[in-house]
Amino acid sequence: MTDISFAPALIASDPAPPAPARTQLRDIFLPATTKRSNGVGRLWHRFDRVLGIYTTPLIILVVWEILARTGVLPATYAPAPTEIAATAVELWRDGSLGPDLAISLQRAGIGLALGLGIGIVTGVLGGFLRRGEYLFNGVAQILNTIPLLAVLPLMIVWFGIDELTKVLLIAFGAGVPMYLNLFAAIRGVDQRLIEMARTTGAGSYRVVTWVLLPGALPGFLVGLRFSLAYSVLGLVAAETVNANHGLGFLVTRAQTYLQTNQVFVGLVIYSILGLLADQIVRILERVLLRWRPSYEAI
Repeated sequence: MTDISFAPALIASDPAPPAPARTQLRDIFLPATTKRSNGVGRLWHRFDRVLGIYTTPLIILVVWEILARTGVLPATYAPAPTEIAATAVELWRDGSLGPDLAISLQRAGIGLALGLGIGIVTGVLGGFLRRGEYLFNGVAQILNTIPLLAVLPLMIVWFGIDELTKVLLIAFGAGVPMYLNLFAAIRGVDQRLIEMARTTGAGSYRVVTWVLLPGALPGFLVGLRFSLAYSVLGLVAAETVNANHGLGFLVTRAQTYLQTNQVFVGLVIYSILGLLADQIVRILERVLLRWRPSYEAI
């Protein structure tokens, strides 16, 4: 009769099978030629890592400069980026760009603060309360489908052509996306998390502060990104109507006298404001959403 008392020892002494190699998403989606690192690939990787989201804009500027310098793009249509930068420096030195930029930033800041305040208050009330939803949601959905330029003539009729119209137009562009995203974020919080908090004895205050507000924070930041972008669009629309100062006035005056360089100066400043707004939201996401694990791009 065979003694099997040593079977467990023999089984334990057998070497464990090799663990399967971990397949990464990069190996699945990237072709074999891309996986091999070469000099060009390493250089591009370093270049892309340093510049981040500014990689493509910088490439566009380099190509634009080359095409303008070689005469492919006529100066009357698209002057070289270096010429646009020189024009901006000239406008700054003669004292015309600085005051216009300051006035535009003041208008954008006041309108953005007003729009965010209204959007946050109504979004919280609409998200937490059923009556708030009935009161604000329908109006917000209607306003969301109305373009800014379509509202501008009505605001001129109501409030005239002074600063109030410009500020209200910027506030309109910033408030509606904040309400919609904040409302959707609050209503999108998982109900099971709320029930779990209540089973632990948490009251309404703790449910709101510990569950609803952190759960709605990502949607709030999405709304903030849209609000900042639409506030810039509202600023552009507002300053094209009877503005004596501001970036819009600078662009309109340059258009009248066919000064393409100055038109591009205004457009570049608007673009920089948009990039800065996006970077502000990205910083807030890194600071406020450290607790939330998210997908990391390859």
